[in-house]
Amino acid sequence: MGTRLGQWLALFRAGNSLTGIFGVVLGAMLATQGIPKGDYGHITALHAFSVMTFMFSWNALNDVMDIEIDAINLPDRPLPSGQITLGSAKLGVYATGLLSLFSLVGAGLIAASGDMGLENWIHALAIWLIALLLLVNYETSKYPFLGLKDRGLPGNMAISLAVGLVILFGAAGVSKPFDNRAISVFIIGFLYNLSREIVKDIEDMDGDKGRQTMAMTSGAERARMIAWMILLATLASLLLPFAPILGVFEDWQVIFVIPAVISLLLVKTKLFASEDHAAQMLIKRSMQLGLASFFLISLLS
Repeated sequence: MGTRLGQWLALFRAGNSLTGIFGVVLGAMLATQGIPKGDYGHITALHAFSVMTFMFSWNALNDVMDIEIDAINLPDRPLPSGQITLGSAKLGVYATGLLSLFSLVGAGLIAASGDMGLENWIHALAIWLIALLLLVNYETSKYPFLGLKDRGLPGNMAISLAVGLVILFGAAGVSKPFDNRAISVFIIGFLYNLSREIVKDIEDMDGDKGRQTMAMTSGAERARMIAWMILLATLASLLLPFAPILGVFEDWQVIFVIPAVISLLLVKTKLFASEDHAAQMLIKRSMQLGLASFFLISLLS
């Protein structure tokens, strides 16, 4: 049974999906400059569960759609290895998608019946729907959908935008979707993920024949250069919120992001040595350090 459970956790990419919980909580904490309590706390918990199950559904759908590609690139994944059937995986997509929706409805009901009011929560619904729209247009190529997965940079941007929106979803749960601190971290998360998605496409070139990824259309070297340029923009986005002229965070708090900055700068060596897996993992580690630093800043605010 443990092995069976492990396969489902692998299909849902449970480890990555758990970061969705962290993102929602971080967004709420950035907006409130502390730990959300009362109705805000309950809504934040339901938003976190909604994001986690949304990511479960997206990840499982991605494996369903990519089963032939994964047979080449990732043959040990639950679907190409036959440890989970295609029919069961599709049921998992629907079930976790419904859980995400039900959690969202629950959050809306709490907002409507409490002091927050439905009108102050409605931005959260809009963000959830935008994420759903990105998912459908990413995975589906039949008219009227855009099939962004096979459109190179637009597809990378769609994924990265959906990931970054988690922060704003958390902030919307405490009625502050346009909080400057949350928006700053949203931009940072978007840029980190965009560069990593491009590098992951370089890594997957052998199994991506027929797909129009940036790596396939522009070549690995040019894709690496573009990924590095985006990382330089990421570096700027990490540091600018601490500039006194902007006043988003206190200038002395920049010390918390130094580990993220250092690890980000180390990516260049890996990237231009064609060590693509090491580069994208280092980007991920730098992003995690950056998000952790903003969590600490929120706790100390």
